[in-house]
Parts: sequence; structure tokens; C-alpha cells
Amino acid sequence: MRLRALLETDALGLALLGGEDELDRTVHGVMTTDLRDPSRYLSGGELVLSGLAWRRDAADSEPFVQRLVQAGVAALAAGEAELGAVPDDLVVACARHRLPLFAVHESVAFATVTEHVVRQVSGERAGDLAAVVDRHRRLMTSGPAGGGPDVVLDLLGSDLDLRAWVLSPTGRLIAGSKAGPRLPDDVCVRIAAEHLAAARSGRPGPHRVTLDDRTTYSLFPVHGGGSTAPTVAATPQTAQAPQAPHGGPGGHGTPASPELRDGRETVLSDWLLVVEADAGDWAEERLDLLYGVTQLIVVERDRRNAARTVRRRLAQEVLELVQAGAAPAEVAARLRVAAPVLVPGLGAAPHWQVVVARVDRDGGGAEGGAAAQALLEEILVDPASTGPEHSDRIAVAHTGDEAVALVPLPAVASEHDGADERGLLADALLESIREPLTAGLEGDGRLTLGVSAAVHSAEGLRGALEEARHARRVAAARPGRVCAAGHHELASHVLLLPFVPDDVRRAFTARLLDPLRDYDRRHRAELIPTLEAFLDCDGSWTRCAARLHLHVNTLRYRVGRIEQLTGRDLSRLEDKLDFFLALRMS
Repeated sequence: MRLRALLETDALGLALLGGEDELDRTVHGVMTTDLRDPSRYLSGGELVLSGLAWRRDAADSEPFVQRLVQAGVAALAAGEAELGAVPDDLVVACARHRLPLFAVHESVAFATVTEHVVRQVSGERAGDLAAVVDRHRRLMTSGPAGGGPDVVLDLLGSDLDLRAWVLSPTGRLIAGSKAGPRLPDDVCVRIAAEHLAAARSGRPGPHRVTLDDRTTYSLFPVHGGGSTAPTVAATPQTAQAPQAPHGGPGGHGTPASPELRDGRETVLSDWLLVVEADAGDWAEERLDLLYGVTQLIVVERDRRNAARTVRRRLAQEVLELVQAGAAPAEVAARLRVAAPVLVPGLGAAPHWQVVVARVDRDGGGAEGGAAAQALLEEILVDPASTGPEHSDRIAVAHTGDEAVALVPLPAVASEHDGADERGLLADALLESIREPLTAGLEGDGRLTLGVSAAVHSAEGLRGALEEARHARRVAAARPGRVCAAGHHELASHVLLLPFVPDDVRRAFTARLLDPLRDYDRRHRAELIPTLEAFLDCDGSWTRCAARLHLHVNTLRYRVGRIEQLTGRDLSRLEDKLDFFLALRMS
């Protein structure tokens, strides 16, 4: 189809912002993305739909448009739901590179545009898939009326007698046919483990597994988060077209690119379509149908990822402030903005925990913060929950090679009634997902997590971040593909103190504490008692000042003097631990 036909379709409500002379371009597919650089997933001729979450300032538009043009896309359609009117800098960049630009009104879902293009481009697709799409358009829409992936799974059961489910990479049930029985939890975990192992080995899909020598399941990956090929269903008529998704085995469908075909790029974040049948003997048309079904589910996956954009952005902003050493008041202000989004309806400010995750490859180096981010979002969902909507209180950012989660906990009445005990525990996080992730990482990499204690204010977040990072390093020192450590384990070093030689202990404590003792003797400044109280209050300025009956500014002066005399930084976890040990050994 041509761009002109899109503009002339009133139901889509597209507004042309530039590129009047390019409307005869042919559209071969459609892709929804908010990646800064989606070029690796583009093959040319796509209509790219974007909510502009990649744009932080005007300077971002030019490189984004350049990458689209270099990939040979047909046009860009920018949604108005997130930022309102399409920014002028994006309009100018598209005009400079002769890339047609449309505005998608906030009342029009990307799913509506996607479905229209899919139907037009794939007009001669297999009859079964055409019937599914034509009879159940509501699957492609958002909101309660859309039905989600359950609708198409019900159709597979009623029309084709196929029982099917959608699982997360850790084996959590996301969707299933309402007519059939629920897939047991232990079976979900075993299937996810088999799929991850097969995908990591590079075997082409669909993967087939037989459990207990009785039931055979065929497994189809559902790529999401910008990693899919353009959303056009493969058909016998279009089997060699570059825009078709997910190649099947033995020549069925259209081969995907090598990195998508073996699944290694996205295996730890892909959803999974499970069909209770052996696809080894299926005709090409039926395989095409199932690959088309995965593309319908991709719409739901991308909608879920889009809903996470705000939470990810809030987490990223808080993380950047904390790492930059911003004033607690500035961090607290940002948290006040985040709290209603992450903990809707909660009156009091919550407590917070920090979780740090990293995925490392066996050959050295990390897989990347984005991969750890997607995996950590899944890990933090309650394993007993079903459906795609249970991550609405999880904010995960990534920086460098690690992912950092800011997890809110409902505030408790006082600091002594067990807030830490009610929070996340490292071992519990991995209990339900260790088996599939171990299979997915076997021979290729490992996942390590660190969990901080709960903190009660913005002042404690920097220490919590360092605590979680230190706990992750403790986990990394352990054997196994999937390991975690919590803040409770960081105190276990106290058990080793009696085995430290006396001369080493004396030298260590003298180096840290003698400058403070000398200063106290000369000035009666009480730096040692102040240090003890500050550590006992977990670095909380307000609680420490109240305990010592000091003004916060006086406390800050004393802590600054301690840091000046010792050359240490009491905002760093390592230095806090050193002072803690020195006080214990003195």
C-alpha cells in the first residue's frame, strides 16, 4: 500500500506534517518503537510508529531521523498522547531528510494503525489468520473492550482445537484460553526452562518439548520491546518478503535475521506462545497462522512496554540524582512526584528498597543494562500473579551494565515495627524463577542480584543504592548461574573479627579513629559519639540529629569534619563499613 492511502483513510485520523511530495512511497510493514536507535530491527519500507519516549530534548530528533532514513523506512508517525503536539525540531529534521511525517491523534491507538497496515499489506494471507483478525478486531485495541491475548487464544481453541497459553520468560502465566484448564505452575516453569535452553543453544523454532513422555508442546517466541520485525504476518504469497516476521523451521514462513532467529538477543525478555500440539508435522499454512498470532500478541506486549515508559523515566531521573550526589531535598521532591505513580492511592510517603541486577556473559563483560532491566521487571512481579498488568508498582532504570529498581513499600507506623522484614528478600525473589533462568543462562552467562534494606527517606537512597550494589558483588562471588544476596548478609563480616590479628586490628582502628579522638580531646567536639549515632541511624540526618539533640546543620558540620580528618566519604557504603568495623574493633 502507499502512504497516500493511509492519509486518505479517515478512520486513522492521521495529519500530515511534512513530506507531501513523498506520498507515493510504498509501505511494506509497520513497527512500533521508542528505542533511540531501532535501525537494527528495520529492513526498509516500514511505517514507524513512535510515542517519542526516546526524545529528551531537541537535539535527539536529528540523529533519530537520520537512523530511520539510513534504514530506508517509508515514513514516521508520531503519537500525540505522551508529549502533545509533535515537537518542531522533529518536524524540521524530517523535512531536512525528506522523511514523511504524520501526527497520530491521541484518540487513535497505535494498534488501530498497525491493524490497518497489516490487513492491507497482507491482503492475501492465509484464510485462517484472516478470519481471526477480521472477526476479532477488538484484540488489537487497548482498554477493557480489547480482550487482550486471551481472545485470540480462545479462538485457537474454538476454531482450530488448539489449546494455547502465553508465558513470561520466567514461566509466569500471562494469558490462556478461558475455556480450557489453567496450565499448572510447575509445567509453566519447566516449559520456560526448556524454551530458554533451546533458544540459547541457537536451535531454530518453534521448539518442541515433551513432558513426562505424554504431552508435547510447541513453543513460539513473542519478541517485544522494539525487538520484533515489522508487524506483517508471513503468508505463502509473501514468504520471501523482507518485512515478514519470525521464520519457521525448514523453510516455513520467512526467515528472520540471525540474531532474532536464534533468540539470543532477547531470550531473557521474550514472551512465549505455548501450543499443546506437535508442530513438526504441520502444514506451512498452519505455521504461518501461529507466527501471525505471535504478531497479534506483540501488540499487547508493546502496549505493556509503553505503559512502563513513565515509571522507567521516573526511576531513571531519581537514579541520576542519587548518583550525582544531589541534595536530599531535590531527591525527595522527585520521589514525591514518583510516589503517586508507583503507589497510587497511598496517603503517606512510602519506604523504598533498591534492587540491583546484572547479567554477565561467560566470555567476559555484561550483556547490557537494558537486558537486565527487562529481566528485573519480570523478577519483581509477584510470581503468583497472572496477566500482563502486574508491574504497575515497579520502576526500573538502567545505567551502564546494571539495572536498578526502585521498589516502594507502604509506610509503617514507626521505624521499629519491622519494615525491613516486610520488604523484598533476596532468596525469595529467585525462588520461583531460578530453574528457568538457570537453563536460559547455562553455558552463556549468569544473573546476580543485590537487595538493600528499606530506607525511610530520600537521604537514605544513596546508601541503599551502594548497599544493593555491594550485595550484588557478594552474590557475584558465589557459584551458580543465578545468585542473589541481601543487606542482612553484609553484616556477616562481624563474625570474622575475632580472627583478625591484634596488630592488624590496632593499625586499622588507629588509622581511622585516632584523628577523631585527637580532635575530640583538643576541641571537645564529640566526633566519635556523632559517628556512632550516624551509623546507627543508617545515615539519616534527621533521625541522627534528633537522637543527639542537635540542629541538622550542626550534624552536617560534624560529619564534614569527620570526612575531612579521615579522608573518607560517609555517603559511600565502603567507608561506612570501614568506620563500623573500626568502632567494633576498638
